[in-house]
Amino acid sequence: MMKDQLVIFDGVCNLCNGTVQFIIKRDRKKKFSFTAYQSITGQDILAQHGIDPTDQSTVVYVKNGVPCFKSRAILEILRDLGYGWNLFYILIVIPLPFRNFAYDIVAKNRYTVFGRRESCMVPTTEIMDRFLP
Repeated sequence: MMKDQLVIFDGVCNLCNGTVQFIIKRDRKKKFSFTAYQSITGQDILAQHGIDPTDQSTVVYVKNGVPCFKSRAILEILRDLGYGWNLFYILIVIPLPFRNFAYDIVAKNRYTVFGRRESCMVPTTEIMDRFLP
């Protein structure tokens, strides 16, 4: 069942998987659900929003049916995590081109710096209900 806060991530990227684990650990109210770009559900949701499913260079955060990308997605996720993480939302005052420039540098080098997996992460039974197939 899709919740109102869905994170679509690159399932073979170690940085992306680490980000998902970070969110899960801090999401006390279990508001977030997740799916990989590579999943059928991820592909369908991206297509519904007119997003190119082959461009896996950004995290996509769909909140209440509205997608956001790159630095905006990260800031919105942090804001919705609350518990002090929402303080990072102040970075929204930095103009979008500058924020996304920094985001793009990390995204472009994420496999080189953090590595990649051969296949998508398989959620444990404890968190399986947070993932869409």
